[in-house]
Amino acid sequence: MEIVEVGPRDGLQNEAEVVPVGTKLEFLDRLADAGGTVLEATSFVHPKWVPQLADAEELLAGLSTREGVRYPVLVPNERGLDRALAAGVRHIAIFASATETFASRNLNRTLSAQMEMFSPVVSRAVAEGLDVRGYVSMCFGDPWEGAVDPAAVVSVGRRLLDMGCSQLSLGDTIGVATPGHVTALLTALNEAGVPTGTIGVHFHDTYGQALSNTLAALQHGVTTVDASAGGLGGCPYAKSATGNLATEDLVWMLDGLGVDTGVDLGALTATSVWMAEQLGRPSPSRTVRALSHKE
Repeated sequence: MEIVEVGPRDGLQNEAEVVPVGTKLEFLDRLADAGGTVLEATSFVHPKWVPQLADAEELLAGLSTREGVRYPVLVPNERGLDRALAAGVRHIAIFASATETFASRNLNRTLSAQMEMFSPVVSRAVAEGLDVRGYVSMCFGDPWEGAVDPAAVVSVGRRLLDMGCSQLSLGDTIGVATPGHVTALLTALNEAGVPTGTIGVHFHDTYGQALSNTLAALQHGVTTVDASAGGLGGCPYAKSATGNLATEDLVWMLDGLGVDTGVDLGALTATSVWMAEQLGRPSPSRTVRALSHKE
């Protein structure tokens, strides 16, 4: 099992108050100490759109990287790629939409135009020897369009892989998926020639289904799961969303299944308790609350 820890980027990007870069660096160090091996560090999205991550260059310059730990960053376009290359980044991610409306609202582009934007980014990155991960958002439901046809997700995902992405991360952006939806989409991707080994999953817990959906994906053969320490993060398009799947909740389940993650749950919980203190509010993770209360 590989856990992609998205807390430092996806978890913090919607915070109202800017988190100091020193706090972010300590967060990344603590996550690595706890056994995290893929830590999504930041984003090169324009600071106008995500002011919380305007310190991307400063953060990467101050980052103490570890052997065996990857620190991917989100890259939205060629300008973002230029910044990533200048910072010495070796792992990037791009962020596509499975629906026309979200592509328009989030990227100010049509579905087709988003691909035209990503194509030179991926080809240049691959030519430079970078690994590129492709996020696909709104894979199960869209707040404007409703339920999303698996065929739409398959079309976008297939194009990202054909461009040169090494992996897809299927995002339940507003947290409406159920295990049946997950199995149906994974099956549709397989039938379109997408191997399960190139698929990761990224669930939000709006309806309390994130762990159930993750288990359905694991039973299908998926071995890469995105999660956020302490359940940090949310989606501005789902007002009731409780945020990302908490890494601690995921590790608790995987430990119970006998799946080795290499993550020290106690150290991770302590990290999330510490981060919650920095943010001035308790962690929404049930496991963090249970273990920290027990102590």
